[in-house]
Amino acid sequence: MSGGVVSAQGQDFESEPARKNFFDKTTRKAVDAGLAYLATRQTEEGSFGIGPYQSNLAVAGLCGMAFLSAGNLPGRGRYGQHLNGCIDYVLANARDSGFIQTGESNTRGPMYEHGFAALFLAEAYGTSPKPNLRQKLVKAIQLIINTQNEEGGWRYEPRRDEADLSVTVCQVMALRAAHNTGVFVPKATIDRAIKYVERCQNDDGGFAYMANAPGESRFPRSAAALVAMYNAGIYEGEVLTKGLEYVMQFPPDQSGHDDRQYFFYGHYYAVQAMWQAGGRAWNAWYPAIRDTLLDEQRDNGSWSDAISSEYGTAMACLILRMPESYLPIFER
Repeated sequence: MSGGVVSAQGQDFESEPARKNFFDKTTRKAVDAGLAYLATRQTEEGSFGIGPYQSNLAVAGLCGMAFLSAGNLPGRGRYGQHLNGCIDYVLANARDSGFIQTGESNTRGPMYEHGFAALFLAEAYGTSPKPNLRQKLVKAIQLIINTQNEEGGWRYEPRRDEADLSVTVCQVMALRAAHNTGVFVPKATIDRAIKYVERCQNDDGGFAYMANAPGESRFPRSAAALVAMYNAGIYEGEVLTKGLEYVMQFPPDQSGHDDRQYFFYGHYYAVQAMWQAGGRAWNAWYPAIRDTLLDEQRDNGSWSDAISSEYGTAMACLILRMPESYLPIFER
């Protein structure tokens, strides 16, 4: 296993097998059923489902990304109108300050909502003719830049006080996606964020919750840390190598046992990390998570999660479509 990790760092590309696709007809059918389920769960305002997460903008953004990942475009494709609904809903809740938040969600962590919503807008940019999309995206990204704290990270609220790894990774993803569209993101902002991520690493290669407080390593946030580094353009080095070695100790058929609460969160990031690592890491990881998700899909096309079935289904679709995703943020 460690041999695959080392070669994934560019040490021995010639001996590494090519990344296989693995996206077969059965997997495509499962994703199609998942997207069909999401379409039935969208409200008239563009949000999804019922309960405390109905108005959650992160869920709406992830559902929109699931539609985008399958090749739908705003107003075009089987779910083009549903995608338009996602965009309209996020834009309607983008404030003049740049903060994307409904004010109605009673869930903890508004910067999670902001980060995932901004990531979605960046991924939708270039496919949507909506004239205010870029303006609101730029403001959303500027808010992220302005609220980075002295450590280099972010936390639940748009304030320069504390920071944690999970929220920081969420903002890094939005910043990278926006940068890909031509939105200006200072290099210093990314550099400081990655230094924060690196300071969270423990001796075992995994990552703690905060850089300034001792804490155990966990699979979900460790996978997230790797993706932040890849998206910052870091493809080699001891921190990345040790992190990959740690994450690869938790294959998909085992990693959910202790972290079921964060199963989809962890594997959303883990599959991206393995896609970037390529070779043996990807070829071993993707079939395992694919088969796990196919086994867990319900008859109505959804996947269950404590946050909501809409969240679980969107995450599952994004994970499964990784080999053939149309999302720029997932490009290697």
